[in-house]
Amino acid sequence: MTFTVTALDFSNAKALLQEGLDAVSRGENDYDLGQLAQVDSASVAVMLAWQRAAVRSGRRLRFLNVPSSLVNLAGLYGVTELLDLTGHVTAS
Repeated sequence: MTFTVTALDFSNAKALLQEGLDAVSRGENDYDLGQLAQVDSASVAVMLAWQRAAVRSGRRLRFLNVPSSLVNLAGLYGVTELLDLTGHVTAS
């Protein structure tokens, strides 16, 4: 099953954080980010929290269709490898 994210920025980060954590609890590992049009630092923070929760459960998330703007932002913060974004960029 795939958890699809359509918007993730400061305006909805708190709600999406919980939705993503709930998806981790259900065992969902694939997070589709292909529909994200706008990202900011809150996007990276929320993704890190999701990944941290998955790792605590003995899993790692796969972020699919990652917009290049998000990969660039993660690179700016030095967390591209923590989020395992290398090779998953398919959207711009």
